[in-house]
Amino acid sequence: MPYLQKVDGCLKTTIGEAGLSDKDLAPWLEKAGEALENLRALYEASSLPLLRLPEWTDDLGPARDAAKILSADADHVVIFGIGGSSLGGATLAALRAPDWQGPELHFLDSPDPDRIAAALSPERLAKTKFLCISKSGSTAETLIQTLMALEAFKAAAPGLSIADHFIVIAMPGDNPLRRLGQEHGCRVLDHHPQVGGRFSVLSNVGMIPALLSGHSPEEMRAGAAEVLKPILDGASPQDVAPAIGAAIAIGLHKERGVNTNVLMPYGSRLARLGDWYAQLWAESLGKDGEGTSPLGAQGPVDQHSLLQLFLAGPNDKFHTIVTSTQIGRGPVLGADAASDARLVYLTGHAIGDLMEAEQRATIETLVRNQRPTRHIHVEEPNERTLGGLLMHFMLETIIAAHLLGVEPFDQPAVEEGKVLARRYIGEIGK
Repeated sequence: MPYLQKVDGCLKTTIGEAGLSDKDLAPWLEKAGEALENLRALYEASSLPLLRLPEWTDDLGPARDAAKILSADADHVVIFGIGGSSLGGATLAALRAPDWQGPELHFLDSPDPDRIAAALSPERLAKTKFLCISKSGSTAETLIQTLMALEAFKAAAPGLSIADHFIVIAMPGDNPLRRLGQEHGCRVLDHHPQVGGRFSVLSNVGMIPALLSGHSPEEMRAGAAEVLKPILDGASPQDVAPAIGAAIAIGLHKERGVNTNVLMPYGSRLARLGDWYAQLWAESLGKDGEGTSPLGAQGPVDQHSLLQLFLAGPNDKFHTIVTSTQIGRGPVLGADAASDARLVYLTGHAIGDLMEAEQRATIETLVRNQRPTRHIHVEEPNERTLGGLLMHFMLETIIAAHLLGVEPFDQPAVEEGKVLARRYIGEIGK
């Protein structure tokens, strides 16, 4: 497995009454077994493409071609998309090595006037490429951003080819974004119609930003396949990490009143994982009065803010701390760098040694204070381990939906808001 999951910090034997006993956990694991049976059936019937994504190869050639077009002679690549059309790619892009020399990526996932104005500044448009993503092809934010970018590009760079600067991803069929791309001769790639935006990170939606960041899509999908394999092989829920995670999360919610799921990765290369997870969990489970609230945090930054609440506020949170091995990483502070005796404990250590100590201290402090805490560890944050983590949380979310009795793949409340937004923008200025 590309990661190790430890859940002792969520059990009664470790944290007392705040944790789950074997009796508390057993029915949730049993019900998780039903979800695993459903997933196996969906895989065999090829009716949930997410489960087949790790095997896909046909889409990688077009994705690589798109990445070459976007990176050629470009200083900036702007990704227009919102929600799942942006968060997955941003999570993968954050993994890039500090010395990666590709174009700077900008994920404009909100129609923020200031950021759009900066992205469309005339002096840099000739060296800017655009990736425009909307599954439905009718997302208002993405459409207005794309239209404005086309308008600005025509004005600022009239001698340059629009087709070399814009690429579109949208569902097959007649939709506004796809038609817009075709009208301008742009390369148009298919968004799989049965892969929802928040589950699309391992499709071309995430793989093109990954390629632009120097990553291997094959390695990411291989990590995802490792996590999926025990389910397909018929493993019991006690031997399937996402099933255990879902049973713990929902068991704590129903048996102990835990209403918030905290995901706190350590290190900048996993920094966007919490943002991606928050949408996945909230939009998939928040239905029919069910669900828990996700909260993305980042270590060690939030040790100096949110951790106070986690330790001394209401004991109503399930904490997942994601760590990687940091010992010996980064610059080393010289033995004579500090004359103050109070700073000597830092000398001779790599900066990573402090990160290692802090992530370990956070986990132990939470457990000592009887706060339900899961520890997920990867040896190194790389393509394979991140692909595994992404598949883990997608499967965990689907299994949790089964435990709650909700449909994980729709979002009716979100759609209602979109309808109202279209009405209100039509009323402005009238």
